[in-house]
Amino acid sequence: MSLPVVSATSASQAAAASHTSSTSRPDFTEQSAALSPDRTVTTACQFCNSNCRLRVDLKADRVIGVRGEANDPVQAGGLCVKAEMMPELVYNDQRLTTPLRRVAGKKGSPDSRFEPVSWDEALETIARKLLELRDAGQAHTIANRTTGRMLRGTGSLVARLFAMLGSPNNTDVGPVCNDAGANALTATFGLGNFTNGYGTDAATGKEDLGSARYLLLLGTNQAETHPVTYEHLLRERAKTGAKLTVVDPRLTPTGAQADRWVAPKPHTDYALVLGMLHHIITTGRHDQEFVDRWVLGFDELRDHLISHRYTAAWAAKVTGVPEKTITAIAEEYAAAKPAAIYCNAGISHQLGAFDTYRALTFLAAVTGNIGVPGGGCNFMHNTWPGDLHLPPLRARTSDRTQALPVGPDYFAESILTGRPYRLRAIIAQGNPLVSSANTLRVREAFEQLEFFVYTGLFMEEPAYYADIILPVCSGLEMEGVYMRRDDRAIRWQDQVVPRVGESRPDPEIWIGLAHALARLDTKRPDSEWREAFPEKWTDYRNLWAEFVKHTPGMAGMTEQRMRHRAEPLQWPCPSTDHPGVSTLYLDHPSWYEAVEALDAKHGGKRFLTPSGKVEIFTPELEAKLAPTGHGALPVFYTHPEVTGSHPTLRYKSDFVVNPINPQALTHAVSIGPRQGRSPHGAYPLMGMTGRPSVVHFAEVTHWTRTGKQLNGIRLIQIHPRTARANGIADGDPVRVESPRGSVTGTALLWEGIREDTIFVPNTFGPAQRVGDLYGAPRYEPANVLPDDGHYDNLSGQQAFKCFACRVVKDTQSSKGSRR
Repeated sequence: MSLPVVSATSASQAAAASHTSSTSRPDFTEQSAALSPDRTVTTACQFCNSNCRLRVDLKADRVIGVRGEANDPVQAGGLCVKAEMMPELVYNDQRLTTPLRRVAGKKGSPDSRFEPVSWDEALETIARKLLELRDAGQAHTIANRTTGRMLRGTGSLVARLFAMLGSPNNTDVGPVCNDAGANALTATFGLGNFTNGYGTDAATGKEDLGSARYLLLLGTNQAETHPVTYEHLLRERAKTGAKLTVVDPRLTPTGAQADRWVAPKPHTDYALVLGMLHHIITTGRHDQEFVDRWVLGFDELRDHLISHRYTAAWAAKVTGVPEKTITAIAEEYAAAKPAAIYCNAGISHQLGAFDTYRALTFLAAVTGNIGVPGGGCNFMHNTWPGDLHLPPLRARTSDRTQALPVGPDYFAESILTGRPYRLRAIIAQGNPLVSSANTLRVREAFEQLEFFVYTGLFMEEPAYYADIILPVCSGLEMEGVYMRRDDRAIRWQDQVVPRVGESRPDPEIWIGLAHALARLDTKRPDSEWREAFPEKWTDYRNLWAEFVKHTPGMAGMTEQRMRHRAEPLQWPCPSTDHPGVSTLYLDHPSWYEAVEALDAKHGGKRFLTPSGKVEIFTPELEAKLAPTGHGALPVFYTHPEVTGSHPTLRYKSDFVVNPINPQALTHAVSIGPRQGRSPHGAYPLMGMTGRPSVVHFAEVTHWTRTGKQLNGIRLIQIHPRTARANGIADGDPVRVESPRGSVTGTALLWEGIREDTIFVPNTFGPAQRVGDLYGAPRYEPANVLPDDGHYDNLSGQQAFKCFACRVVKDTQSSKGSRR
């Protein structure tokens, strides 16, 4: 089945009578009394980071059509298959509609029983537990984990509440998503953001990313993860003739569009980039003028690459990519002006994520491909660019204990071992029982957790471990701001339909919890809680006005301005007269105006590092990273479950302060040979996880009928020769086994994958009962397979992109593959 990006003229969107088809086929919805909309509401899709504008048509207050925004030149009216799933979250018989309290059953058991309670009772139950722990000197044992699905700024409310409680453990989803890229960008350039933008830069009148002459995509399947913005790139590429190289161990719809698809061994992109750097620098293909003016540490990098012999020939042996291919990519990238790098989870979900991203920033810097339209390091990041600020907190706060090591997956370690201390209460907006590595261990931890609050749309896997369940609104049921996190672009979204049941938006939940704390707190005056969380903020328009007023670089991003834009508005945007910044670090007055607004101490700087230049190496950066076992210059290592003999990380038992996230601890590491026996005698293959297809986004689309109808079967990609060697035919039920556990699926023989690698689609989980209608199996999460003990000790990034495994025919299942 073909699932292309669809235009505003697709038959599935023809419900709008005002829309005239550009084809010769008549539109039989035109002048239809039943299908002519009463009104149209503009909002935004929340299923991926393309952040498409939706024009939602309603009849009798029911959704009858979803169209794209034709007046946005990037979106060009386009939508992907997921857009029409947004109403399926509203009209869904599986929705949570009222707060629930556990009344019976073992935590985690599908036989757990819950009873409806009022919002006041639910929030006061949570507040009592939080105050009990605080008053016992245990505030640090309270943690929260946010998710990308929430309205922008919810995390600022959570941080405010946690500051008043005295807990340092307010975390986000970044370590299982894309934190490492932001960390590396900050270290090298000064800001942790996607550096370039989609569309025409209003400050210069020039096309930004569409003007690239070379597109280098590593570990990113843009066609399925960012379909509408990727289509924009392809349209512009048709004009410029830009060359496209895609680096991925498997062929995807993204690679199918490429001039060159390169399939390295999983978890070895780091070596590929080092080999490219060595070739570019030692053959004089770097941009000497840019380096002399704007780069610190070039000489140290050159000497480091040479002394470690990180040649293209060395990289070829590590990656399995021919030396000639590596040098060809390096030469093409260095010669193209401008050239853009794109990365996503394929790089983030590696053991060396931070260092790999740092090496990629060096690649852009030494070739002069930073601070120019059509260039840059376009690393997808998960959160708002910088904090969204609220008025200063006037309530007293106490010193807080050091936060747990980075990454919410450390929650399991804390609960099970008590190191460095044991968490006792967690509030979660995401799904750690599907998204966390070594899921069986995480499951054991949540069984032992003293108090757990789950907020969500459905009875997902973590709900069965909860003491309190809180129902949230879907995207069409609330007003606010969502974001194209790639290029810092945001849209205002209007509420389309009434809230389902008693569901509430996340900001309203946290403000309500603060007011419950005010009613019950005997040690802090209730006025402090109410002043910190005024009732008027439950209206998101008022909350957004506070963010605009108090956040540097945001003064131009008002609700009124965004409402009148077909296109999103890009941050930073320091005034209502400013067009917003498309190209970060552009040597242009509009950028320097934005810099001044971000922080006056950086006034006049092009790069927001201490030196005002690109910092590849400085003594200060070296000293900052050294306690963790890292340095400013990259030393190669990879995951211990990559086949062959390569350096890897050894984790020390002691904790040190994390220099990238200084509020938290981390384990120091050393780099050396793999310890213990290789797992590859019993588990000879390398597995990797990723998105099933363009149909799905995280777990939530698995709760729509369309999602399960189109892609409800977990199709495990295996090379035909590997399959034959294991007695597996196309369509056979199979079991993938790793040292941690096993999952099942259906064999999809695919020549577009390395023979030593298999691909296991993630986001499936055992609670997804919507698929029962279609006979779709309920699967164990794919993240049962990776080891949570191997992670990037700087960013906290989990290493989902390589695990030792084997694949066997599943003789226990005659149909599909159930858990």
